[in-house]
Amino acid sequence: MIRIDAMWLAIEPLDMRAGTEAALARVISVFGAARPHHAYLFANRRANRMKVLVHDGIGVWLAARRLNSGKFAWPRDITGTLTLNQAQFDALVLGLPWQRIGEAGVITLL
Repeated sequence: MIRIDAMWLAIEPLDMRAGTEAALARVISVFGAARPHHAYLFANRRANRMKVLVHDGIGVWLAARRLNSGKFAWPRDITGTLTLNQAQFDALVLGLPWQRIGEAGVITLL
């Protein structure tokens, strides 16, 4: 099992033809560095494909996921990057509205 301590979501789309080296270069340009035990998530423009690059402390892993129908709930109206917790990541890869899970789903007013 690959240990992942933090998950980062890049807002800008990534060309899904990108291989490991191109994805790693994008991680370095967007996040500043590829840190051990961190996962970096990218989607294409249509948000129906995702790539995840994980630095395991020794090397890097690149995984891809494609939805047969629908889209990933990828943020479009903000810039920069976001961090995700495990529950949000689990919802994201299923194509569910992950933004409503965790702190974002807390109700404070009636």
